[in-house]
Amino acid sequence: MTGLILELSRWAIPFLLFFIPSLGFLRGVRVYEAFVAGAEDGFKVAVKIIPFLVGMLVAIGVFRASGAMDLLAHALDPVLRLAGIPGEVLPLAILRPLSGGGALGVAAELISEYGPDSFIGRLASVMQGSTDTTFYVLTVYFGSVGIRRYRYALALGLIADVSSLLAAVAICRIMFG
Repeated sequence: MTGLILELSRWAIPFLLFFIPSLGFLRGVRVYEAFVAGAEDGFKVAVKIIPFLVGMLVAIGVFRASGAMDLLAHALDPVLRLAGIPGEVLPLAILRPLSGGGALGVAAELISEYGPDSFIGRLASVMQGSTDTTFYVLTVYFGSVGIRRYRYALALGLIADVSSLLAAVAICRIMFG
């Protein structure tokens, strides 16, 4: 069974790269022209989101370099301990809604320091996979299409992030002790 899954995964991408253009060709779609038009639209979107992306990355860099993240983590540590959340994962919980790459770096540091089989390493992995980059999505994607009023999206995104953090802690406590 494992061999079958390995072969399927090995051939999935080449199959799709052959199947989709072939299907389009059979349906009369001018495949190359459609691809070029899509690539052109994608490039326009990429150029539009660059200012939003740069602004977000600069803000994250300032937040971390100023020591504000460490100060916030230290201030919230006693409350988190009461809730059963290790304070070591707070920087990951703070950074994950802001930046996927920054959060991945923090998760890698936690896993390197505490080990992949430790509770903190496992919790960092689950958090990384179960939360989203809320502010990044709002800034880059909403900004690129001109949405300016996203109050409810922000509130719901942050509620989802907190819920995911609490669920990750609960699931890791149940699964890994």
